[in-house]
Amino acid sequence: MGFTIEDMLVVAQNRYKMEMVAGNGGWSNSISWLLMLEDLTIIHNFTGKELAVTTGLGFQAEADMLELVEELNAHSGSGLIVNTGYYIKEIPQSVKDYCNANGFPLLTVPWEIYLADLIKDLTIRIFVQSTTDEQISEALIHAIENPEARDLYNRELLPYFDLDGTFQVALISTGDLDRMDTVERKRIAYRLQLYLTNLTHNGHFFYYDSCFVIIMNAMREEECEEILEAFRERTQRKIPDRRVYIGVSDQVKDIENLHFAFKRARAAVEMALKREESLMYFDTMGLYRMLYLVEDRKLLTDLSWKFLAPVIEYDREHDAGYLETLESYLRNGGSIKAMSEELFIHRNTILYRMANIKKLLGCSLETTRERVEYTVACLIHKM
Repeated sequence: MGFTIEDMLVVAQNRYKMEMVAGNGGWSNSISWLLMLEDLTIIHNFTGKELAVTTGLGFQAEADMLELVEELNAHSGSGLIVNTGYYIKEIPQSVKDYCNANGFPLLTVPWEIYLADLIKDLTIRIFVQSTTDEQISEALIHAIENPEARDLYNRELLPYFDLDGTFQVALISTGDLDRMDTVERKRIAYRLQLYLTNLTHNGHFFYYDSCFVIIMNAMREEECEEILEAFRERTQRKIPDRRVYIGVSDQVKDIENLHFAFKRARAAVEMALKREESLMYFDTMGLYRMLYLVEDRKLLTDLSWKFLAPVIEYDREHDAGYLETLESYLRNGGSIKAMSEELFIHRNTILYRMANIKKLLGCSLETTRERVEYTVACLIHKM
């Protein structure tokens, strides 16, 4: 998950007397770069995850510093380090309150700390961690694509993951990630990572196969669910102009089974996109779990058409609503009373429709086999 605020504090707490004075909710924010900032001009060029450093020269008034943290938060900055003791004697309470309310990390280092040393040191660490993250991403992709070739990924992943532990995958899609240029996609990735709190060294985030991928390792399912629910809430609140869809696998054990989790997450995110639901768990998909895992989609389409073609064609010509009636019949086990209540249609109309449907299909829909076949065909039709 990159070099985070937490990682930085481990290094800088003693070496640079760094303190986190507000915004503890953002402790897992990852950092892409450090930038010296004495006015608001360059903030509008932020791509996300930048950590700002200031002496406070241009933000000595309380209103100016409050505007600074508001702008940094609005442009998906990772946090702010203030060099206190000369221009800024004390951080205003209103600034702390804003940072606490928004989970925006606010840190201080005393005036005697030489900022050039701090920035150089942390920048090197960010670069090293970035390189390591790329290597981890490549190894995880190897594990997904070639699970049996453990020599391609085991050694790289062993220092960072419990390879014999559980793995759960979440895939994030906006429906158009593969059509974006690299800069736009990275901008979105940076923002999404900031909303993915409480997941640092037991998880990993990367882009692969037209989706952003979240790998969660050796965590309880309840923990994963809490993280993803909070992530969904933040994305909806922070980027309301863009729909984000999340598909989540069940848990698998052992790194060799990661590819199963990835395919199941893929199935879940495809169903989320189809139904326009922001969060879909593989475990809740019912029979669709099998259907979405079938890679030969033409096989499914042909199967559905084989059974439903007469009804679909009749509806196309007469707008009769026969397919909806058939689905209700199968869903309610053939109960005319239940169908009448569900469709708000008189029972005589339903009896008339079902008689015509059975003639079109050339079967009675009375046997278990017939009902299963047509139920599956209807499910496929909705995919």
